[in-house]
Amino acid sequence: MTGLPALFLDRDGVINVEKRYVHRIEDFEFLPGIFALCTAAQGLGHALVVVTNQAGIARGLYGEDDFRRLTVWMLERFLERDIRISRVYHCPHHPTAGLDAYRHDCFDRKPNPGMLLRARDELGLDLAASSFVGDKDSDMQAGAAAGVGLLLKLQGGPADAEPGAPVARAIEVASLEQASVLFQRHVAARG
Repeated sequence: MTGLPALFLDRDGVINVEKRYVHRIEDFEFLPGIFALCTAAQGLGHALVVVTNQAGIARGLYGEDDFRRLTVWMLERFLERDIRISRVYHCPHHPTAGLDAYRHDCFDRKPNPGMLLRARDELGLDLAASSFVGDKDSDMQAGAAAGVGLLLKLQGGPADAEPGAPVARAIEVASLEQASVLFQRHVAARG
């Protein structure tokens, strides 16, 4: 398929410091290197797409409106740096915990590839030419299942609440700066 390449980003642990169910602006802290990574990707013609599990909604810790408010604020911070996030996808569900309306195994919830496949269809993306930066095995599993070309797993994040098998082709990186270097090399090698 020909289409636009994308850089997929998990939110908690990649865009912002993982602090467990972040839903308030005052608790949101951007991870060092995220703006430089996004600027580089945008400059190379990649769409920027956020794909995030938000089980705190299912657990009743915060609501959809809280998530939307924080997302608008986050997107404004990116725009202040001339970075345009094409789309933010979130899954508010959890397969076993939380409120009845949100308790089910959703195809969008990573490690399932639903959010990435929707982004492909809605934005006309070429997943094989795309990259994904996440901090959990479930991020890498979703990327692999969707056929994303480059999978970069940021080290140092919390263990998966629902650990799965590591994805063999995922490359572990120590920082977003290292992720940016590998991403740019990957794009250059693809020509």
